[in-house]
Amino acid sequence: MRKIIVTEFLSLDGMMQTPSWTMPYWNDDIAHFKAEETLACDALLLGRVTYEGFAAAWPQSEDEGAAYMNSVRKYVVSTTLDTAAWNNSVIINRDVIETIRGLKQQDGKDILVYGSGVLVAALMQHDLVDVYRMLVYPVVLGGGQRFFPEGTAATLKLVRAQAIPSGVVALVYEPERS
Repeated sequence: MRKIIVTEFLSLDGMMQTPSWTMPYWNDDIAHFKAEETLACDALLLGRVTYEGFAAAWPQSEDEGAAYMNSVRKYVVSTTLDTAAWNNSVIINRDVIETIRGLKQQDGKDILVYGSGVLVAALMQHDLVDVYRMLVYPVVLGGGQRFFPEGTAATLKLVRAQAIPSGVVALVYEPERS
């Protein structure tokens, strides 16, 4: 069974909005952490807002990850998009939770979710997240979109913690399941 892996850039106060504030901290340790998750996955699961941001940026990018991002299968959860123009994209607009459960049952590598706060909240509510990979930055934003919205409850077990010299902490958690 494939796993759903959620990956997030977070501020110390738990905000996950547009991560431009993370760039000054980028280094080889963070690149390695991100490469680990990319190599383990052969599909992306994205909410509409994240998808539209990625679709606008990656096709023109010369970044070393652009080939992967542009070619990997992308599943986009949206009730407002009619078409997905970015290469290898499929829209999920009905029976979302059952469709995602079906994706987990398919053969293949794991499925990676970047950002996509509303989608992640729904995945959490239905116990579909298998791994949380978070990079927590030494920045307090004071407001914005919270990773764990008010009312979210979860018990997670720490799998890995790595302090990165730039002040970032890489954390990997899995849900505590009975």
